[in-house]
Amino acid sequence: MKLKNKKPAMPVAEHSDSEEELDPEAHKKSLQKLKKIDPDFYNFLEENDENLLNFEADSDENSDKENDDEDSVHVPGPITGDSDESDFEDDNAKSVSGRVTLKMVSQWQTELQSEGKMKITVLSQVIKAFNAAMLRATSEDGESKGELKVEGSSVFNAVIQMCVLYLPGAIKRYLGMEQSGKDPQKCKHFVKLKGPLVAYLKDLLKLLSSVSSENILTVLLKHLHQLAVYVACFNSISKQALKKLIPLWSGSEETVRVLSFLCILRITRNQQSALLDLVLKAMYMTYVKNCKFVSPTTWPGINFMRRSLVEMFSLDLNVSYQHVFLYIRQLAIHLRNAIVVQKIENRQAVYNWQFVNSLHLWADLISATSNKPQLQPLLYPLVMVITNTIKLVPTHQYYPLRFHCVEILISLSKETDTFIPILPFIVEILTAYDFNKKNKKMSMKPLDFSCILRLAKSQLMENGFKDSVIDRLYALLLEYTASISNSIAFPDISLLAIIQMKQFLKTCTVANYTKKIRQLLEKIEENSRFIERERGQITFGLNEIKMVAAWESRIKAKGTPLMAFYESWNKVNRIQKRKKITNNDEIAGGLPMIKRPKVPETEAKITKPENEGPMVLFPSDSEDGNVDFKVDGEDESLNKPKKKKLRKKKIKHRSKRRICRK
Repeated sequence: MKLKNKKPAMPVAEHSDSEEELDPEAHKKSLQKLKKIDPDFYNFLEENDENLLNFEADSDENSDKENDDEDSVHVPGPITGDSDESDFEDDNAKSVSGRVTLKMVSQWQTELQSEGKMKITVLSQVIKAFNAAMLRATSEDGESKGELKVEGSSVFNAVIQMCVLYLPGAIKRYLGMEQSGKDPQKCKHFVKLKGPLVAYLKDLLKLLSSVSSENILTVLLKHLHQLAVYVACFNSISKQALKKLIPLWSGSEETVRVLSFLCILRITRNQQSALLDLVLKAMYMTYVKNCKFVSPTTWPGINFMRRSLVEMFSLDLNVSYQHVFLYIRQLAIHLRNAIVVQKIENRQAVYNWQFVNSLHLWADLISATSNKPQLQPLLYPLVMVITNTIKLVPTHQYYPLRFHCVEILISLSKETDTFIPILPFIVEILTAYDFNKKNKKMSMKPLDFSCILRLAKSQLMENGFKDSVIDRLYALLLEYTASISNSIAFPDISLLAIIQMKQFLKTCTVANYTKKIRQLLEKIEENSRFIERERGQITFGLNEIKMVAAWESRIKAKGTPLMAFYESWNKVNRIQKRKKITNNDEIAGGLPMIKRPKVPETEAKITKPENEGPMVLFPSDSEDGNVDFKVDGEDESLNKPKKKKLRKKKIKHRSKRRICRK
């Protein structure tokens, strides 16, 4: 038991009436005897408790009154054992005296908003109140056991709201950081605020990790974004904050993802030399983990992560080069293993969404930094990895993966203004697959290649497969040829593609497919004739690179027939995509309804007798689409009167013919 010397000790004489009163003279004699018998113990008492040796008696007259003089009675020293009761009483007394009320919060809030000189005592009290609120939220019994105590949800909410709304501005005024861009560590009063600020940021991160509501997360992340400049002053807190923010950036609601990224970006910028390496590695690994499965619902999140990663890698291209080089090399090693070792496991290491999305990320990064020289040496190895990925398994099942890779190559070619031989990978499909083959299965709509890499064998037998392939071929051919339509070498680049398209038109017998390819072929040939006419007027040699670049820029500004056609087609295509997305969302809510033609009242009376129950729409499934609607319990003799009428008409016609012959 831990005793606290808050009350004067009871006189020894009052412990028990049966005990003899202590005689001072007898006590002194016993001490002298103790000195002779056990001198070591006497020396111990002399060193540790002199009051016992200098014992003096009090007068017995005041024995029934309160003894205020503690020197006349031996006061035992504190015992080191713990006492639950005494601790509870002491803490309870403290917390009652330091209870936070709404009146106190209102007073602090007024002082935080005042334009005068901010005091460190006010900031310390506000931060202690926030700590008390956090202790209340995280403790099992819902009580805070600190210097201050927050009780009740109203006080708790008031403290949190006060800190979120008014504390950042008060800290800025106290440090004199009205000028933007000033380093807090260089401020005069930062040393005084350093301790409370560290405590507040730790509590804020605890609150951030314990909240699951998206609305509250949004408010806290906005608050953390305001305090990011102070977070960056402390390396350990910065790492803790990034550790909590990166999961929110990768797997939360859209607003939370955006705010988390803004916090990550601001913290990293303020401490770039120490944190950029760690942040780039952690964010890339998180991106790879979260892009393993692709669906229409996950696409927006993956695209956001990719765009934000491009921005993070663009902060320092010299640092980013080491990371990008390493990760592209890893992709190349996986591809080499798949080419050398012809096994399913090695192929699956390449033909998956993580691999394709990584290619997409590095292509976007190199395209975004094409005006800077640091990452441009990585363009060639990246293009080689993408093209060899297409060649790894060039079968019909992997046409969707081919289309994704071709899209990445087209984007790289346009953004970096680099010629990449993409046409063979597109036009090859026209001659490699037999589009005249009859379908074994019928599909209601074309297949969507945007979220798949590999097709099942059953999907290859559907007519929707061929429709989707022709649509993607048409779109990719048009986009790529339009992007190089101003090139001085366009007639030469497109020659082999024109030959293969003509060969396809000779062999294909499906009118819908030939119509699209013929239209595209005519536009490409028209653009080739246009470039040839313009090229016939040049007076410089083709080896003069600057003159060729100037000529191509002039043709691009003037406009080409293929580019004009692509722009008009792209507008319509975007509208159709938006309609498709909205229709899919509407249909997802319920099943499509089948509209039946209205039946005349006379026929309804004949075909549906009264009290015969509901009509069966599809009594049997027939592949030819001819469905006989039949009423339950209907007699087949209902149709016989119509047949009799037809026979009577035939008899009349025969009798007329006989009369004419006669």
